[in-house]
Amino acid sequence: MKLVDHFEHGLDAPICLTWELTYACNLSCVHCLSASGRRDPRELTTAQCKTVIDELQRLQVFYVNIGGGEPTVRPDFWELLDYAIAHQVGVKFSTNGVRITPERARRLAGTDYVDIQLSLDGASAAVNDAVRGPGSYDTAVRAMRNLRDAGFRDFKISVVMTRHNVPQLDDFAAMAQEYGAQLRITRLRPAGRGADVWHDLRPTVRQQSVLYEWLLAHGEKVLTGDSFFHLNALGSTPLPGLNLCGAGRVVCLIDPVGDVYACPFAIHSEFLAGNVLDEGGFTSVWRDSALFTRLRNPQTGGACASCSAFDSCRGGCPAAKFFTGLPLDGPDPECVRGNGASALSTVGAADRPRPDKDHSHRRRPLPVTIGRRPPEPSPVPDRACDTSPLAGFPPHG
Repeated sequence: MKLVDHFEHGLDAPICLTWELTYACNLSCVHCLSASGRRDPRELTTAQCKTVIDELQRLQVFYVNIGGGEPTVRPDFWELLDYAIAHQVGVKFSTNGVRITPERARRLAGTDYVDIQLSLDGASAAVNDAVRGPGSYDTAVRAMRNLRDAGFRDFKISVVMTRHNVPQLDDFAAMAQEYGAQLRITRLRPAGRGADVWHDLRPTVRQQSVLYEWLLAHGEKVLTGDSFFHLNALGSTPLPGLNLCGAGRVVCLIDPVGDVYACPFAIHSEFLAGNVLDEGGFTSVWRDSALFTRLRNPQTGGACASCSAFDSCRGGCPAAKFFTGLPLDGPDPECVRGNGASALSTVGAADRPRPDKDHSHRRRPLPVTIGRRPPEPSPVPDRACDTSPLAGFPPHG
């Protein structure tokens, strides 16, 4: 049996998992998968988080992807990071760079079992800040400079591909080389706030081909998290990676209140498997939940099974299908053979499931205008989770 076949039927423990420690964030990125911004007052406590880490150690989880929100604005973030490392759980955390000061960069450079993903969605301030907010490009570049100067090698520059930054692929690669980093690119999903901008921001059909060819030429040096296996239908050469949806099989997500979802891209009640505070904890959710058991069963492939590209494309991303109103055994909405476009033409707005959680600072979608993004209004706090995520923190914690 090939390794990928073992993965398809699930493992006793995830190889890695994503853990969003907080929904609090100083930014309001228009495509945020978790619609982050405000804290949820039900966040797991420090003690509860340490209990989860103990469990991950027992399960021998290789590493955990810490995210948010912006995880570094959580007051106990550095304490939890140290605790995970001391318990042999490697940590890769995603950040917009707001807390990566020169001093903190030096401390991180001297720490084992830690990797960092810096989020950047444009190789220029004009492209990046239209998506991530004014000043976010400068914040990320300052953090990259601090990490490079501290000797932290091979941190990741993490880019969500949009129609505005596909032309900057070579610029991102040059930036990674300049800062001694590694480029990581991922797919834009119609989840969270991304549901409101997906149609306008997703790469064009022509750009999908450009991306495929670019990855064939540079893929050995670029990480993708298996985001683009739907592109394999474009040619006879598959992209590097497992080319398999690992939801509930080898990966999952823990959110700030302990809910466990099959996939970081599918934060919706349809993909909720349980909670780490339930009897049996995370282990029971992973091994025994009805949802994960169902996901590990053989998949038929539906209408896509007859396609000559099915073995390499596997029908694409279930989360992308779900949030665009397509059946999970149907074509990917960005199917490069045009099947997704045909299927989408039959789906009305009322047929598309809406994300059922929203922690945004704002309540309405913010338009994306390259080169200019209107400032966001400051919300008037009316409860604990509406206060600024940076309230009570020094400017350079």
